[in-house]
Amino acid sequence: MVISWLRVPEEAELSEEVRELFARLREKTGFVPNVARAFALSPRFLLWFWYYDQLMRGEGLLTREEKEAMAIAISGENRCEYCVASHKRYLKDLTGDPVLPEVLAANPRRADLPPRTRALVDFALKVTHRHHEMTEGDLRPLREVGLSDEAILEAAEVAAMFNFTNRLLNALGFKPNPEYYHAP
Repeated sequence: MVISWLRVPEEAELSEEVRELFARLREKTGFVPNVARAFALSPRFLLWFWYYDQLMRGEGLLTREEKEAMAIAISGENRCEYCVASHKRYLKDLTGDPVLPEVLAANPRRADLPPRTRALVDFALKVTHRHHEMTEGDLRPLREVGLSDEAILEAAEVAAMFNFTNRLLNALGFKPNPEYYHAP
């Protein structure tokens, strides 16, 4: 199966550090995500992976569910097949809700969300489509639902990370693992 339009290195070619990461991923999920396999072509991959992992899975002020909702909404708008598939799977696993991830991917504006998550998703959509028009007033809805400036910074990081990653994966033809579609 082709997972990228670029050459995907064989594991034997990779540094010990990357092979160790792949082993941890296999142990945790049962497979190596194609994004890791394709990004391994660049030594900078470990920096991206570290930042992504800290932002999405590390300690933060936003919940994992909120960040996944933002990721799906952004990735759906950007038509990133890889991120839509993988993050829908993650949100389904986190919430047990098979419908919400589908609605977020198809039309996030119609998703039934708690007020805080709605404010975060709306903010993420503006960052995605009209970032150049943003003003300080765009932070008001986030503050009104109780988000601190630190949490708002985290939300902006999530929005920027997914807009960056969606564009990179789309530009290089990354394909999602079948496991994202067939997980229990």
